[in-house]
Amino acid sequence: MNVVGTVAELRAALPREGVGFVPTMGYLHRGHLALVERARKENPFVVVSIFVNPLQFGPGEDYHRYPRDLERDQALLEEAGVDLLFAPSVEEMYPAGFATRVSVEGPLTALWEGEVRPGHFQGVATVVARLFLLVRPERAYFGEKDYQQLLVIRKMVRDMGFPLEVVGVPTVREEDGLALSSRNVYLSPETRGKANLLYRALSAMREVAQAGGSVAEALRAGEGVLAEVPEFRKDYLALVHPETLLPLSDWVPGARGIAAGRFPEVRLIDNLEVYP
Repeated sequence: MNVVGTVAELRAALPREGVGFVPTMGYLHRGHLALVERARKENPFVVVSIFVNPLQFGPGEDYHRYPRDLERDQALLEEAGVDLLFAPSVEEMYPAGFATRVSVEGPLTALWEGEVRPGHFQGVATVVARLFLLVRPERAYFGEKDYQQLLVIRKMVRDMGFPLEVVGVPTVREEDGLALSSRNVYLSPETRGKANLLYRALSAMREVAQAGGSVAEALRAGEGVLAEVPEFRKDYLALVHPETLLPLSDWVPGARGIAAGRFPEVRLIDNLEVYP
């Protein structure tokens, strides 16, 4: 595996075509490796980036303590058959005087994570657009665990005419349903035993939907599960349209349950298709 840290080295190492791309912030887990595996199957050349993007962290968030272990990540990617790792510095990604931002407007970025974390999706769109222009992939791979992010990136790609396919890969979970996340390392042993709370709430909503219950009944079931853990502070629990993320009053095919909130030591998000 070739490892590069500058734009010039990246451009010199890239083939002209056939690139599959997996952008990450590092501290890799099985969810990231599932993206790499999919990319490996569908592309002759696989590029992974590791870059903790300061633009998508708000004031008081965990940018400086976000887990990092480049040596460990590099070993995992080499074993997974990645061809090229791009691990730039902040100064390389955002040179002195960098003043451009990419914004996707509308409900996709105004609701849910966009409301809780103002400016987050502008930071995501800016770094992903820059990476797409540098790597020039034919396909790029993102996990469905960050479902709203996936939709925002797809919208940006359509609106801007990027010549690539955005591929969503299903969420990878622990045995108890907890969605894999680099931030799970923050969980204390006590909290880890309760951390599948969001998955249990979403699953309860899915059970109501599959039994013929209404959207309102499904939401009550999910809220009931969240209420079982008083130290969890909910940011949102909603049933939304799978493409617009607007809240539902009646079921539509592919209806998505989305949820987020905080334990004392970590914020978690999750989502699940609840109505096939």
